[in-house]
Parts: sequence; C-alpha cells; structure tokens
Amino acid sequence: MTAQELRLCGLLLREHFGEVVAKVGTHLLRSGAQNLRTIIHETGISLDLVKKSLCVLVQHGACVFSSGRKGPGSPTEYRTSCDRILRILRYPRYIYTAKTLYGDTGELIIEELLQRGDMTMSSTVKTVADRLTQNMEEGRSMEYNEVSSTFSNLVETHFLQRCPPMGGKNDSATPAAPATPTPGASAAPRASLTVTKVPHVTLIGRGKRQLSSEDGEDQRNAKKAKMDTETHGDEGIYWQVNFERFHLHFRDQAIISAVANKLDQTSSEIVRTMLRMSEVTTSPTATCTKPLSANEIFRSLPSSYNIPRPILDQFGSRSARIFRLLLRKRHLEQKQVEDFAMVPAKEAKDMLYTLLSENLVQLQEIPKTPDYAPSRTFYLYTVNQLPTARMLLQNCYKTVANLIERRLFETKESKRLLEKSQRIEAILASLQASGAEPEQLTEVEEMITAPEKQQLEALRLHINKLDSAENQVDETIFLLESYVKSTTTG
Repeated sequence: MTAQELRLCGLLLREHFGEVVAKVGTHLLRSGAQNLRTIIHETGISLDLVKKSLCVLVQHGACVFSSGRKGPGSPTEYRTSCDRILRILRYPRYIYTAKTLYGDTGELIIEELLQRGDMTMSSTVKTVADRLTQNMEEGRSMEYNEVSSTFSNLVETHFLQRCPPMGGKNDSATPAAPATPTPGASAAPRASLTVTKVPHVTLIGRGKRQLSSEDGEDQRNAKKAKMDTETHGDEGIYWQVNFERFHLHFRDQAIISAVANKLDQTSSEIVRTMLRMSEVTTSPTATCTKPLSANEIFRSLPSSYNIPRPILDQFGSRSARIFRLLLRKRHLEQKQVEDFAMVPAKEAKDMLYTLLSENLVQLQEIPKTPDYAPSRTFYLYTVNQLPTARMLLQNCYKTVANLIERRLFETKESKRLLEKSQRIEAILASLQASGAEPEQLTEVEEMITAPEKQQLEALRLHINKLDSAENQVDETIFLLESYVKSTTTG
C-alpha cells in the first residue's frame, strides 16, 4: 500500500466516520493485524472508543477479525482492508446505478445499506418505506410489499447478498467479544449458505411519517420500543451491498459503450442482451459468458428493435418518430399522434396515411354504437409487430435481389473494359514473374487510357458499395428472420 493510498483512506474514513475511527483505521492499515490491547496502547485511545471504532469498521466491511497468530486461545486480531475503504469513493455511483435500474426505492435501499453497513431485510424495508412516505403528498404512503419486491429484485440480480457467517450479533456485543465461532454454538449465524436466498418475511403495512411535534416524542419512543420487540421471520439474517456485482455492471456498460463506438448501436444492443442474460450465471472473473443460442439472444432482444431503422431510411426521421411512438403507446388517435410526436397536423396525416398504405401501421375501428357511424367511432393507429417484421423481411429480400441485379447489370455494361483490365493484369503478373524491365511494365500499363482508368475506378467503387449494401441488408435479414422465428415458435 502506497503513502497516497494510506492518505486517501484516512481522508475517507475521517469524512464518513469521524476522527477516532480514522485514527484506528489508518493505524491498522499502517501496522497490519493487531489485537485490541496493542491497538489501545499504540493509538492512545480509550478502550471504549477503540471498541466502538472497530464495531463501525467491522459493520461496514472495512475490518475483519480472526484468532490470533499464536493459535487457539490467543487474543483476537483485527486488520483493515484498503480496497474496501477506497470503495467509499464509489458510493455515489452505486446509488445512482440503483436509481437508474430500480428507481427511487432501489436508490434508498442501497443508500441505507451503504450508510449502515448491513441491515436485516425487514429493517431496511421499514426504513425505506418511511423515507418514501415522508416525501409523498399528505394522505399517501408507501406499502411495505412494494419495497420488499424491489429488495427481492436486487437480491435476485445479486446487487445485494447476505453477510458472510459470523459469531452471534446482539446490541451489546463488541468486536472483542466474538472470537472464532464454536461448533454447535447456540448463536444464530448471520447468513446461511445461500447468499442470495430471500427469507420469508411477515411484514404488512405502510410507511409511517415522522412526528414533528414535541408532544409526539413519547409516541415515537413507544412505537420504537414496540418495533424492537416485533419479529418478522428474518432475525439474524443480515444483508450487504455486493460491490463486485456493481463493478461487473460497470464493466458491462463499458463493453457496451465500446461496441457501440466501434461497430453500431445494433451490435451494442445484442451485446447488452447477452451480458444481461449471463449477468447472474457467469463468474465475475470469467473471460467469456456462458454459451447462448441465437434464438435465446433474439428472443430476449426488445421486440421492436431494428424495425424503425428501415422506416427511417425509407420515410424519414419524422415517420420513424411516429412509428416508434406507436410501438411504445400501442394505440393512438391521429390527434394524439400529432401532439406526442410534435408534428404538424397536415404532415402527421400524410405520414400516417403513407405508413398505412405500406402496411407498416394498421387502423383499428372502435365504434361507440352498432351502426359504425364515423362520428361515433374511434379510429386508433397501431403497429402489429410480427406482420410488420415479416413484411420488412420481404422488403429486405427484394432489396437484396435489386442490389444483385444492379451489380450484374453494371458488370455486364462494362464487360469489355473489365475483360481488358483482367488481361492486362495477367500480362503484368507474367512479366513481373519473368523479371521484365520497368519500361516494359510501364508500356503494358499504358494500354489502358486515363479515361478508362477513371471509368474502372468508378465502377469498382460502385460495385464495392453494392457489395457493402448487400452485407448490411443481409444482417438485417438475419435479425428479422431470428425475430420472426423466435416469435412464432415461442
């Protein structure tokens, strides 16, 4: 550990936990594993403050303890982790990621666990529900089961995990008390063998608002005492943030961004899907994900992905905007399309009719009365994705055929010039192999005039563009075929 790392760790500990904890933590970083008596002697801090400081460090995972190096019966020794302390720098990023993936509830769950180190599920749910309720309008409150659902989602995706097994934990325990856990001890372990198994928690109710009046102090104390005696079925099971899982997510996002910059958005979306499918089944240290079939990948892709792109190419950005809007909203009237897409009424009408004539969107009639009177009928535009994908697939087949025909036509039109160029290249290759003089090679090259060279260069450029277009359309065909196949077989 370098001096700069030690300095930074000290600053982080001081900022988050205070001067005393920082002094104890940096002392252990500098000196290595030490027992309680040695820490007190070398730091000059009282026994009570050293115990409390170690409790804080242990609870936040920055300190671990084990039996002394002299064997069984020797004093418990403590040591701090520089890497774990430096992770404090990333707390805002962890919280922001949780907010991005799981909303305000996920953000507060991660924030609470980072602030307190570890908590039971029931305690976390109550605290987060109370905080969310405090920010809601008067008369509204957050239900416990909503917070529990988000908590379970975080566990299922491994962003949260159970704390590793440890000695019994109670309010009066200090780090000096628990030594090596004794086999058959009655104290409940803090975690089971399955670190991602959510216990059955009997927690029903809603978040409570804090009482601001002084008259409510006795009520708050009474409620707190009552909560302390309540049991919810998860006593002794503590949870903590799984930093490695967050780091894995950060790495995946970097990979996706790199693919998007290097290739294109379609490729990055495929990589994103593969990483998402393998995020909880692949080891963080693995060099590759688990094997995935093409059907699995494209079944997990967003169902409408790649469809708007041909709309953009053929009908323009505003039509593509309307198409994406219909994909997202499912059913919209013409006036709603105009408002949501922010397109003038006349243009929106023309674009919708154009898309309708191309069978890219459908018009659904919902009559108010059995007579289907136009004045009493709703006309809703919608997109039926599977038929649209099939139609686009046929259009792609047609496009590839047109490209091939165009390439053959261009080749046929310039057949004489191409044959002449091939003959000259063959002669040059033969002369070079026989060791001909440079003047002789130049004389053969001059058999093609300057205008013919320009025509050949333009033809080759055109043929290369046609070949490239064929490859690009074929990629779209592959995606559309995979989507249609996975949808119909699924």
